[in-house]
Amino acid sequence: MARYQLTLAYDGTDFFGSQRQANKRTVQGELEKALCKLGWAGDSVLMSGRTDTGVHATRQVSAFDLDWSHSEEELVRALNAVLPTDTAVHEARIVRSSFHPRFDASFRRYCYRLFCQPLRHPLRERFAWRVSPAIKGNFLAETASLFLGTHDFSAYGSPTTPGGGTVRTVMKAEWFQAEQDEWHFEVQANAFLYRMVRRLVFVQVAVAQGKVSTAAVARSLAGQVSAGKRNELPAGLAPAHGLTLVEVAYA
Repeated sequence: MARYQLTLAYDGTDFFGSQRQANKRTVQGELEKALCKLGWAGDSVLMSGRTDTGVHATRQVSAFDLDWSHSEEELVRALNAVLPTDTAVHEARIVRSSFHPRFDASFRRYCYRLFCQPLRHPLRERFAWRVSPAIKGNFLAETASLFLGTHDFSAYGSPTTPGGGTVRTVMKAEWFQAEQDEWHFEVQANAFLYRMVRRLVFVQVAVAQGKVSTAAVARSLAGQVSAGKRNELPAGLAPAHGLTLVEVAYA
């Protein structure tokens, strides 16, 4: 019996998120079904965190204990043979018995993709948010820089546990123009609030469309700001299908 760490990729379109839910298709549920076919007898696999319904991943991390007499490479092949086509294991390795993919993580990194077009594009919109009217890229960069450092992000998400804190440290928040009409937002933090990345993107797009000021964003991050001032920001979230979990790192 050994503890294995898996790196998973999945298209989140047809999943109700990563975390197991009764009577709903989830990434965790599909992984546990696949493991059962290999003789796994555990109650629940451990996940590095949960992703919302429709969110994708290229490097989600899970862990479980398994009595497996073959190599890690053979475990990857065996799991991929029984997993659905929208989910794949890219790596498996043995780790210490106390390893926990969530609590041992040093940071997580997400990428959000959007493109600016007035007419819908069914193929692109599976993995990116179509935004119209077009945005101004210089406002994206200016707003993203405000999120760097340690702030109270309560205006951008809710705690992942009841009564949990809302202070997070963001190490990276940058926009890249991938194509003439397409932008990618990369954000890295020690941890994220529930729906925090989608909220950050929504507010930044609102700034880049002239709907709210960067000053209002700055005020929303200030610890002394009143609840009324926080309401300067427009309500809403960027759609889940533009978001991908791209890295979970460990010291």
